[in-house]
Amino acid sequence: MSFKDPHFLYILIAVLLFVALYFYSNVRRRKNIAQYGDAGLMKALLPSSAVLRSRVTFWLSIVALALLVVALARPRYGTKKETLTTKGVEVVVALDISNSMMAEDIVPTRLDKAKRLISRMMTQASGNKFALIVYAGDAFVQLPITDDQVSANMFLSQISPSLIKRQGTNVGEAIDLACRSFSDNEKIGKAVVVITDGENHEGGAEEAARRASEMGIKVYVMGIGTPKGGRIPVEGTDDFLRDREGNIVVTKLNEAVAQSIAAAGNGTYIRVDNTNSAQEFIENELDTLTKDEVKTEVFTKFKEQYGIIALLAFLLLVTDIVVVGIVDIVNSPDRRKQKN
Repeated sequence: MSFKDPHFLYILIAVLLFVALYFYSNVRRRKNIAQYGDAGLMKALLPSSAVLRSRVTFWLSIVALALLVVALARPRYGTKKETLTTKGVEVVVALDISNSMMAEDIVPTRLDKAKRLISRMMTQASGNKFALIVYAGDAFVQLPITDDQVSANMFLSQISPSLIKRQGTNVGEAIDLACRSFSDNEKIGKAVVVITDGENHEGGAEEAARRASEMGIKVYVMGIGTPKGGRIPVEGTDDFLRDREGNIVVTKLNEAVAQSIAAAGNGTYIRVDNTNSAQEFIENELDTLTKDEVKTEVFTKFKEQYGIIALLAFLLLVTDIVVVGIVDIVNSPDRRKQKN
């Protein structure tokens, strides 16, 4: 099951907020009743049918609304699978997620800009396979080598500095791990793309880049940030990160470090700024690598399911009207007189 327009699913957040507001208002109403009168007496005075009708109407409407949102996202499932053969390269992106990557000298932040750059790199490069490594003081594989762009973007969206507790910028470990993340295909061009601001460099990166180059793997370094630098916001506050003396920390792009790593890895250094020039440059560089055939199984035909889900939502709304009507008839004054 997949969705043709998955962005509509974000509307479900608003639906959940409605549910939370419903529970909150019920709690407030009970507290008010308890404060100004006897809860048992008030419950006895309120018609049970009115309470039942209110609850039934709310939940049927909420479920129907949620189904309509899902229908808007156009759910579908694949009915025909084909093997597509394309030509591409293998790229392992090593992304710095240390706290300094939250600086705002690159809009909106260094990390957000890097994530957008990676997402576009994966989307634009048809046939290429990507892996994703995140690092700070330590490094680990966030996503193994794959051509599944949907999964790649899902993992990419979850990246934040909180993934790694140990701070630092251990580029050397990230490059070594990247070199172990490629496939065994010796015919295909391979590259490591390091995205970093170069701060708190722990050493060993040039040696790791040199080892990668000896294996036939090019190491590109994308320096993100500005030489002037930027402040690092403290999450959940209006303040910025400060040193032990109470001064606001200003983190600056260390281009010298980034350039030396790229040179050792027989690659190129690219500075990432608030334009798209770095994006275009790295795409052109990757396009020069040796490409090999990449076979991918994909669904080429789909069967839409939004009609069935929309019908279910309609039936729920009709059920709501019928149930409310029955409750009203059962509890009408004429009906009560007949019972008496």
